Amino acid sequence: MKVRIGRDELLTGLQRVQGVVEKRNTMPILSNILLEVKQDGAEIVATDLEIGMRGLYKATVMQPGGVTVSARKLYEIIKELPAGEIELTSGENNWTTISAGKSQFKIVGLPSAEYPALPTIDREGLIPLSGTGLLELIRKTLFAAGDNDARYILNGLLVTLIITDKKTALRLVGTDGHRLAVAEQEVGKAGKGSPQEIKAIIPKKAAQEIRRLLEEGGSDGEPLIGFTKNLMIFRKSGLLMTSRLMEGNYPNYQQVIPKEGGKKITVNRAELESALRRVSVLSKDKANAVKVTFAPGGMTLFSSSPDYGEATEELAATYDGEALNTGFNARYLLDVFSVMDGETISLQMDTPLSPCLIQETESPGFKCVVMPIKI
Repeated sequence: MKVRIGRDELLTGLQRVQGVVEKRNTMPILSNILLEVKQDGAEIVATDLEIGMRGLYKATVMQPGGVTVSARKLYEIIKELPAGEIELTSGENNWTTISAGKSQFKIVGLPSAEYPALPTIDREGLIPLSGTGLLELIRKTLFAAGDNDARYILNGLLVTLIITDKKTALRLVGTDGHRLAVAEQEVGKAGKGSPQEIKAIIPKKAAQEIRRLLEEGGSDGEPLIGFTKNLMIFRKSGLLMTSRLMEGNYPNYQQVIPKEGGKKITVNRAELESALRRVSVLSKDKANAVKVTFAPGGMTLFSSSPDYGEATEELAATYDGEALNTGFNARYLLDVFSVMDGETISLQMDTPLSPCLIQETESPGFKCVVMPIKI
C-alpha cells in the first residue's frame, strides 16, 4: 500500500474515529483503525464490534492495499505534522512509514485481513432528516440516559421515528431512573406509503458519536437514518456509521410524566440556575441535596452541611398554590436547565415526593421529569 493524502483530510478522518475505537483492550486490533487504499481514495474504518464507522477521503493512490495501525498513535503523529501532503507506505510485516517533509515515522501495523468486518447494509430505505433537528433532540435527552447503569437498557436512548403522510417526526427519550427527558419534533417531509412507527434503543455511545458528527456542520445534504432488525444506520456525506441496537424493553416512561394541572411555579431560568449553583456549594455529600420551597410569589432554596455551614437564596416566581416544601439533587436540576434555552421555565408537582415536571413554553415538544429526594 502506498498513498499520498493531505494532512488536514487525514486528521479529520482520524479525529472522527477516536471515539469509536475500543479503549479497553479486549482485542488489541480494536484499538487500531483499518486504512484501506482503493482506486477512489483512502478509507478509514474503526469499530468496537458494537459501533462501526467508515469514511472515504480524497487521496492520491500509488498502490492499493490495506493495513491496520494504532488509531491513537497515528492521530497523535498527524496532529503534530505541519499542513501539506503526507505519504503513507506499508512494507513487509505491515510496518507502516509516514513521511512528511523532513519527518519520518515507522509504526507497527497488523494485516488488514485480521480486522473485523463491518456489517453489510443496504443503501435503500434510509430516511433523510434535518441535521439540526436531530442534533437538538440528542442534546436535550442524552444527559438523562444512564451511565453504566445496572439496568442495561437505561444506558441507551429510545428512538421513535413516526412517519405519516403529513410529516416525519422523531422522539428521543433518555432516563436513568432519577430523571427523564423526552424531546420530539418534526425532522422531515411526509413519508410515502402507509404511516409507520419505528422504535429502537440505541446505545448512549452511538448517540454521542452522531452528535459529534452533526456538530462538525458542513452543508452537504441532510443526514440519513435507517433501522434494520438489529442495526441503526447513519449516513452523512461520505461517512457511514452503524450501531447495534440494544435488546430489551424500555420502561413505560409515559406513566412517570405528571398530567398537566398540578401545583405549578413559573420562574426565570437563568436566575434559578445561578441561584442553585450558589446554594449547592454548601450542600452535603454526594446527593447535592438542596431544599426547595414553593410559596406564593416566590421560591426559596436552602442547603446545609454539618461540616461547612448553610446557604439560603430567595427568588421571585409566579405561584398561587399553597406552600410546598421539597428537595432535589441540585445536579439533576442543573443538567436539565443547561439544555433549556427559554427565558422562563415552569416546575410542576402535586406533592413533595411526586415527580416534578419541568417545561419551557418555547419548546412544547420537550418535557423533563426529575424525582425529588427526602431531606
